[in-house]
This record gives sequence, structure tokens and C-alpha cells, in this order.
Amino acid sequence: MDTVDTLLLSRLQFALNITFHILFPTLSIALGWVLLFMRWRWLRTGDRAWLGVWRWWTKVFALTFALGVVSGVTMSFQFGTNWPGFMERAGNIAGPLLGYEVLTAFFLEATFLGVMLFGHGRVSERTHLVANFLVAFGTTMSAFWILSLNSWMQTPQGHVEIDGVLHAADWWAIIFNPSFPYRLAHMLLASGLTVAFLMAGLAAWQLWRGHAHAGTPKVLRLGVTLAAVLIPLQILAGDLHGLNTLKHQPAKIAAMEGVFETERGAPLLLLAWPNEAEGRHDWAIGIPKLASLILTHSPDGEIKGLDEFKGAHPPVKPVFFGFRVMVGVGVLMLLTSWSAAWLLRRAGWQAGQIRQPWLWPLLSTMTFSGWVATVAGWYVTEIGRQPYVVQGLIRTADVVTTTPAAHVGWTLLGYAIVYGGLLVAYVRVLRYMATKPLDTSEAPAALPGQAALQGQ
Repeated sequence: MDTVDTLLLSRLQFALNITFHILFPTLSIALGWVLLFMRWRWLRTGDRAWLGVWRWWTKVFALTFALGVVSGVTMSFQFGTNWPGFMERAGNIAGPLLGYEVLTAFFLEATFLGVMLFGHGRVSERTHLVANFLVAFGTTMSAFWILSLNSWMQTPQGHVEIDGVLHAADWWAIIFNPSFPYRLAHMLLASGLTVAFLMAGLAAWQLWRGHAHAGTPKVLRLGVTLAAVLIPLQILAGDLHGLNTLKHQPAKIAAMEGVFETERGAPLLLLAWPNEAEGRHDWAIGIPKLASLILTHSPDGEIKGLDEFKGAHPPVKPVFFGFRVMVGVGVLMLLTSWSAAWLLRRAGWQAGQIRQPWLWPLLSTMTFSGWVATVAGWYVTEIGRQPYVVQGLIRTADVVTTTPAAHVGWTLLGYAIVYGGLLVAYVRVLRYMATKPLDTSEAPAALPGQAALQGQ
């Protein structure tokens, strides 16, 4: 019983850590590129409002980066404290990929972040712009390596197993495993949408609460436009990812769609209550044959049921409901961003000309919608791989620590308290910053490269 409790508590602890950690890379990956765009607009136009919003969002990036690093280090510790068997059996692959992330991404970000934060006016504008680019590039490379490892755990290939230990046989196959391109694209778009709604939501809140400044309309337009462009691309990427998952992880698809028995013409269940014990739904509202049409591109296409994966399929409810939360929030993103873009365009992108007072509360409510969708998607991905930590090769229960359950429980409680406090503090700091006037003062030193860049 103690082993079962330890397994459950260790999984809950890792889930808590990854839930907290993923919030911040989801912002920093795309925010780095948004900062580069703001920086370029300031140099191109000479409009001090762009300089002000760049400075404001650079502070957000610095705070986000710090929390992401701290929670990432804590999460990596758990490979040793809670899942020692994972590194014993898969460390020959996981270790180098994590090392590549540190060498090519984290060091790059950490080095040039200092130049980006403190170098304005101390280095040329061109040098400072390059530093911004390298920070943005570093965040993307970090996502590249982490998602490569996580995707390999979902769709492993390029390895050989010797005495129960996995060894790399083909690094190219390991890195570019079957699900990696789809999951990387899905995550990068998710990051862009998370940043877009954060920008649009905070700008709308400033307009709603009377804290708007010269940069607010620019941030609002950028956020709404970015969201409106990216959400249809994310829907397309999600569809391609689903087809890939159907091919390589059919048990996950069965749980996502709530298909208990293999069937043709499976309905798309909009709402249902899965009864896993009896292999049915207690009640369901669905659209006939639509799940088969979406996943197989045929209304009579076959979808394997959970009955074909006895003892080797994920728990149904968290995957089933997590998928619907992700998709539901995505639909809200589509409707919100397109409605906002249409209204703002009709008003000539002049926020003061908006005659629909409900728009600002709506966008404000959606400020952190990207976080909700991303966390739900990660739950689908990670829980959907169970009972394996490496799909089809290593079971989660076989690599858990032998530490007493009570020890894991106390550390879980400690993490929950600290992370809860940090998350509340982060949101409160953003709100406090949003009430302050914009800093559009000139840099403290000469800007030798600005004239040349403005003339390009």
C-alpha cells in the first residue's frame, strides 16, 4: 500500500511542478520574439510609446524568466528524488538532451539577457537588438530540446535496449521522433497565443479601469492581431497532431474521445460522463460520426477502443475532460480574438471609438486563457501516456522512488504552498505594474546605431 501511495503522491508532485513551471516558459518563448518586434518598431519609427511598452514588457519577461528557471531546476531535481529509475534506464538519452538544452539555450538566454535588461544606452542599438534576438532564439531552442525529449518519451525510436537500459543508436531519429514536429509547432503556437491574450487582456483592463497610457492601444492592437492570426493556425496544427497521435498512440486517442469499444463512425462527444468501470458513458451529447470524420477523414473510419488496451491505457476522465477544456478554451479564443479584431478594425483601431463596452471585460477575462488551455493540453499529453513513462517501454510504477509516502506528501504540501504564493504574487505584480505610467524617457547614453537603423 505504501508503494501505491508513494507512486500516487510522486505523480501528484510532478504534476504540480510541471503545472507551475509550464506557465512561465509558455510566456517567455513567444514574449522574447514580441519584445524583438517592439524593439524594432521603436528603432524604425522613433515613437517613444514603443520604447515604453518594450521596457514594460521586458520587466514582465525578466520576472517570468526568473520563475521559469527556478521551477525548472526544482522539476529536474525530481528525476533523482522521485523517479530515480527513469534516469537509470533512460538517462543515456534523457541526460544528453537535457544537457543540450542547457548548453545551447539556457546559457545563451542567461548571457544575453543581462545585455537586454541593462545594456540599453550602454551598447549600440544594433548590438542591443542582436542581444534581444539571441534571447528570443535561446528561448525557442530551449523549447526545441525539451520537447524533443518529451516527444521521444511519447513516441520513442532510435534506441536499443541492453539489459533493461536504453542506449542511443541514432540521435537523429531520437531528436526528430514521429511526434516531435507536431508537438513543437503546437507548443510554439500555444506560447504565441498565451502572450497575445496576456497583452490584449492587460491592455483591455487598463482601458476598462482608466489606467491606459500612450502604449496601451499599440499593445492592444498587437495582442488582438496576433491572437486572431495564430488561433486558426493552432487549430490546424492541433488537427495534424491528432492524426499523428492516432497513428502512434491510439490508446490516448481512445481516452480523449471516450471510445470504450472499437467502432466505426464514432461520434464526437461534446459532453459526457465516462463510466470507466462499466465501459460506457452514463450520459452523453455528441455529433454522430464526427470523431471518425475528424480523425480518419472518413465518416465510417475505425477508431480503436480502450478495450484493445487492457491494463495499458490511461485513466479516462482526466484525459477526456482535459481535452475538452483545451478545445473549449481554444474555441473561446477564436470567437474572442476575431470579434475584437473586427470591432477594432471598424473603429479604425482607435480604442476610444469602441461603442461596445462589453469588449474590455471580455478581453480582460481572457487574459490568462492561454495558461488554462496549455495546462489542459499538457495534462492530456502526460496523463495520456500512462501507464508508461516512456511509451511502451518503461512503466511509471517501475521507476518510482522507494522513499516513504509520508516524506513525499510533506514535500508535496511544501511545493503547493510555495507555488501558490508565487503565482498569486506574480499576478498581483502584473496588475500593480499595469497601473503605473509608461516610461518613455530616452536612454541614458548616446545611441550610435539608431540613426542608421531608422534610415533602413
